Amino acid sequence: MPSFDITCEANAVELRNAVEQANKEIANRFDFKGSSARIDSEERRLVLFADDDFKVGQVRDVLLAKLAKRGVDVRFLDYGEIERAGGDTRRQPVTVRHGVPADAARRIVRDLKDAKLKVQAQIQGDVVRVSGVKKDDLQAAMALVRRTQPDLPLGFGNLRD
Repeated sequence: MPSFDITCEANAVELRNAVEQANKEIANRFDFKGSSARIDSEERRLVLFADDDFKVGQVRDVLLAKLAKRGVDVRFLDYGEIERAGGDTRRQPVTVRHGVPADAARRIVRDLKDAKLKVQAQIQGDVVRVSGVKKDDLQAAMALVRRTQPDLPLGFGNLRD
């Protein structure tokens, strides 16, 4: 029975490369000379550091430009509030989405059932598995999910015949 998986996962290599390029640009830019502006990267979390709120916004803009150049969808990022760090610096935590959120997965399953497509959808952890008899039904399901979930950077993989 043909099936595919709906996932929400950023390319970790491209994300790391974009963060490294952004840090290089920040280190070389004149408006950041003498400041503590940088981007710290952990596994699924980024932290933007700068001297004030405006510079945090500038660091975010540099990061977004580098992500766009590397082909990483910026919808993977969830920005936290800008908070005070030690001294006069500010920081903004940014989480990188990994996996389809549970409420979005339930909404996807409900939309597929309401559309009366001849497919079955199952939530398996942070992945939604869609299976059907015909490939055409699966392609219609992909199109429906793309239309109904524009705010999530969903990927379709693991297509099996």
